[in-house]
Amino acid sequence: MTSEARGAIEGQRPERSTKLPVYLPLLAGLLVLAIPTIGNLGRQVWTTDLGAHGPIVLTTGLWLLYHNGLRLDRTVLGGSWLQAIWPCLLGWPLYVFGRAYDFISIEVAGFYLVSLGFLWRLMGFSELKRHAFPLFYLGFLIPPPGWMVDRATAPLQMLVSELGMKISTLAGLPVARQGVTLQVAQYQLLVEDACSGMNSLVGMTAVSLFYIYLLRRASWRYAALLVCLIVPLAVAVNVLRVVTLIFITYYLGDDVAQGFLHATTGVILFGLGLVLIFGADMVFWRILNRSAK
Repeated sequence: MTSEARGAIEGQRPERSTKLPVYLPLLAGLLVLAIPTIGNLGRQVWTTDLGAHGPIVLTTGLWLLYHNGLRLDRTVLGGSWLQAIWPCLLGWPLYVFGRAYDFISIEVAGFYLVSLGFLWRLMGFSELKRHAFPLFYLGFLIPPPGWMVDRATAPLQMLVSELGMKISTLAGLPVARQGVTLQVAQYQLLVEDACSGMNSLVGMTAVSLFYIYLLRRASWRYAALLVCLIVPLAVAVNVLRVVTLIFITYYLGDDVAQGFLHATTGVILFGLGLVLIFGADMVFWRILNRSAK
């Protein structure tokens, strides 16, 4: 019989430990860093097309950690500071520099590294590896730097505008192109960043990885195969978006194309891209299962 049970039988209250849980100082330190960083993400990144997936990634990523068995109610820390300090030493200067000079990408990257160090100290490296995918998935919260987005977006804009013009011309519409500007009859359309496919690419990659991991728990090779399909699908979906806007502009006018339908086509075609990814996953999964039998 335990002392608590014996105490209960004797009418006494069981003794409760007043010792502070070992995880609380680590959790408090993370919250001090996290709250202003998440606030900056909400103001600067999550309100843009490129970062609209951020709240979804944060919520589902934390849920994945909990779903995989991450718990903070520990009585003993799992890792050594001598090992866990290295991510913190790399991340802390980045965090301070990003906060001081308002570089949100550097700030979030620094916080991400510091968080890994704290979790390493809390759980140990072997336990950290068990949560490798949720932690990698949460890395999508790091917004890509502006110069990287510009370099990736420019060729995508040219490709999407070129393909959109050719498809519309084959359909019999009078369309000409100069750079990323399309001349549709008397109207001009500018293929902006949102139509290039970059925004869809980041969001579709994050959502698709979550889907693959949660539903399939497949190998990294299978996940890499589906991720390779995301790039051409994102480009194809945005070419279809541009062609749709060209048709709307030609038949209904520029005011209609740049109004409510402009945002609506983006949402609908983003959903179409996800459906295509999920469809490709079903096809490949059946092929793999048949070959395994």
